[in-house]
Amino acid sequence: MILSVHQPQYIPWLGYFDKIDKSDYFVFLDDVQYKPREYQNRNKIRTKEGWMWLTLPIMSKGLNRQKICDVKIDNDSNWQKKHCRSLKVWYGRAKFFKDYFSFFEDVYTKRWEKLIDLNIHIIKYILKELRIDTSLYYESEINTSSQGTDRIIEICKKIKADTYLSGVGGKDYLEEEKFIQEGIKLEYQNFVHPVYHQRYMEGKDSFLPYMSAIDLLFNEGKNSIDILRGKRKHV
Repeated sequence: MILSVHQPQYIPWLGYFDKIDKSDYFVFLDDVQYKPREYQNRNKIRTKEGWMWLTLPIMSKGLNRQKICDVKIDNDSNWQKKHCRSLKVWYGRAKFFKDYFSFFEDVYTKRWEKLIDLNIHIIKYILKELRIDTSLYYESEINTSSQGTDRIIEICKKIKADTYLSGVGGKDYLEEEKFIQEGIKLEYQNFVHPVYHQRYMEGKDSFLPYMSAIDLLFNEGKNSIDILRGKRKHV
């Protein structure tokens, strides 16, 4: 059985969902340190000029080395209105926008206190729409006590996974010999970003990869999972 892990991100990119799709078990790393200026509180959407960030304001003053599960959203700014308007402006005329926008419209009418609650709520919705049914776990519920590679191996043992699927970045820090010693197979994700019909494209060369997964959903609808899995090409 294959296991993968990752920090919960805000409306993640397609590689995130590819990793989950290729796994039997996926663990949200919610018990690790929050890292600002990464993808835990922001992601990219396509615009006419290229791309832009959708960024969640975070309460960070005097709060050093927060765990992801403790990070709170700064609701003093009306970020919900800005994010909702950005989706309408840049995707309002996308072919399948109306099929999915009501969910996000509802999300942006609510007051979210914790970053993790918002992120995982959106991730679970996208997984449902992509028809990905991988079993999901929270690291904080598994009660890990190790660090680094040992932490990953501990999670594998507790979930009873015999294979760990890592992102390619894991080659820089994972101690591969420990997986061999523990009898756990280590694999690296080989994700090839699909090219699909995208708003503001003028031919294949103007396609922008690495956008939030909603870029694919708004543009391709129910074809999205086949495109993600490389079973359908649509440009």
